[in-house]
Amino acid sequence: MIRIAIPGSAGRMGGMLIREIALAPDLVLVAATDRPDSPFIGYDAGELAQAGANGVIIVSEPDALFGLADVVIDFTTPKSSLYHAELAALYDTAIVVGTTGLTLDDESKIEATAKHNAIVYCANTSVGVTLLTQLVQDVATKLTDGWDIEILETHHHHKVDAPSGTALALGKAAAKGRGVSLHDVADMARKGQTGARKEGDIGFAVLRGGDVAGEHSVIFYGDSERIEISHRANDRVIFARGAIRAARFAAMAKSGFYDMTDVLKG
Repeated sequence: MIRIAIPGSAGRMGGMLIREIALAPDLVLVAATDRPDSPFIGYDAGELAQAGANGVIIVSEPDALFGLADVVIDFTTPKSSLYHAELAALYDTAIVVGTTGLTLDDESKIEATAKHNAIVYCANTSVGVTLLTQLVQDVATKLTDGWDIEILETHHHHKVDAPSGTALALGKAAAKGRGVSLHDVADMARKGQTGARKEGDIGFAVLRGGDVAGEHSVIFYGDSERIEISHRANDRVIFARGAIRAARFAAMAKSGFYDMTDVLKG
């Protein structure tokens, strides 16, 4: 049995993860936390997630996640994820980080903690999005001169970061395919007299509305033709299922820093 701990267990993603764990014969939930001011401290995590009582009581102390767990699955906030990664390193515990809104500096700090434990970091744990990212890099490698790249993403109106972590990951894949840094070619702010589109730039467009789980399209515009590669998430449960797959991988992996591409290979 792989022992799993869930921070942010009272949230929407936390509940999905707990329900998926309850359905898996090889997984068991051993710890659950939530923020100190949460009204759900002291609740049974399984009951709150509508997965059936499991005897795991939600507490507020982050250290409680690491005493018994083989893997911690973290979909919280950038600040919390950084702290959890430090604790994972201290306890030599594997961790899956699916938190969005992390800066490049945050990502570097998390990667630096992977010395004696396995870390899987991914802006999007969907298997489909992982394959989309690979396709984008491959296409960008082949479509260079005369091809413009635009990335369009749509999410629900509660999402707080933009562009999404997935959109940025797709941009990085496209930039990598062209042998450049996304930082040097990203165009994220168009307003007023912007002038003509700069050759080689990768543009981003963001839509927010309703309850959209996540939609991403990468569009390659050529002369008299275009190629669109898209992924649409119809239910957020795909992210929980991808994270569970990543947790199984992390539980068996050697120390190191991994992403969902490594998970699919493994």
